Amino acid sequence: MPQPRNHFIHARDAGWCLRANRWGAWRGVRGFFAAISRLGDGVFWYVLMGALVVLDGMAGLAASAHMAATGVVPLTMYKLLKRWTKRPRPFAADGRIQAWIAPLDEFSFPSGHTLHAVSFTLVALAYYPVLAALLLPFTACVAASRVVLGLHYPSDVLAATAIGTALAGASLWLVSGAWLF
Repeated sequence: MPQPRNHFIHARDAGWCLRANRWGAWRGVRGFFAAISRLGDGVFWYVLMGALVVLDGMAGLAASAHMAATGVVPLTMYKLLKRWTKRPRPFAADGRIQAWIAPLDEFSFPSGHTLHAVSFTLVALAYYPVLAALLLPFTACVAASRVVLGLHYPSDVLAATAIGTALAGASLWLVSGAWLF
């Protein structure tokens, strides 16, 4: 009896996760991605928002407030999605995958770190395009860290990227007032 198509997709997803997770066996790689993950817990974003206010006054406050307001929606959304999908984390589903750090919650889909990183980055770049050289590599490292550390499948990260992009786009559209016309 042939396997369903989603079995093939899951096997590829798990295979990519396993390959990326092996990088975490190297202490330097694991330390780097663990630090990125910790910063992605919120520390990096809070420091960025504070710096924007300090360095650019009211304009920085407006950008930071927009980022913070945008962050509430992904937080609510990813918690609901995790409860609804109940997708086990890669290390829980496959004994060959090591959780190099402790997860913040039980389920895998979608990656909340990636969802927030993408949405915060896109909103921040709308106000300060010059930050692209800092924010784009950091966001890419946050996304990669989730797979390398064994906490998410690549599809969790890709879905979070799409959701974060859509939420940031909607937020920027609403703030622009384009919906009034």
